Amino acid sequence: MAPKRPAPQNHAQAPRVRAERSGRFAESLCCFWLRIKGYRILARRYRGPGGEIDILARKANVLVAIEVKYRKTRTDALFAISPRQQGRIAQSLQAFAARTGHAGDMRMDVMTVSPKGRIHHHINVWMG
Repeated sequence: MAPKRPAPQNHAQAPRVRAERSGRFAESLCCFWLRIKGYRILARRYRGPGGEIDILARKANVLVAIEVKYRKTRTDALFAISPRQQGRIAQSLQAFAARTGHAGDMRMDVMTVSPKGRIHHHINVWMG
């Protein structure tokens, strides 16, 4: 019986897999940072009618949708969020609030993570 050869790898997917891992790592780092700052994490990768929200958190009576971006620079990260994506996140945030009966304030933040692990929290970056 001939020895088994490893299955061929799809090298086109390798960058996507790395990006996915980097994104998950950045989200975990941000959740840790948010907890230290007094936020309660309600959900990660919440799928609403508009699309996915990376992190849903609450601090005091404010419900916060947080988009996490792992990029070399903060500018690159902030410009990586299109107006269409902003609208989808806002729609999902409103649906989550309605589903859970949240009657307080809401906002949408962006957290950027650099390859060196530097975290920046941009509060109330856009309105839905």
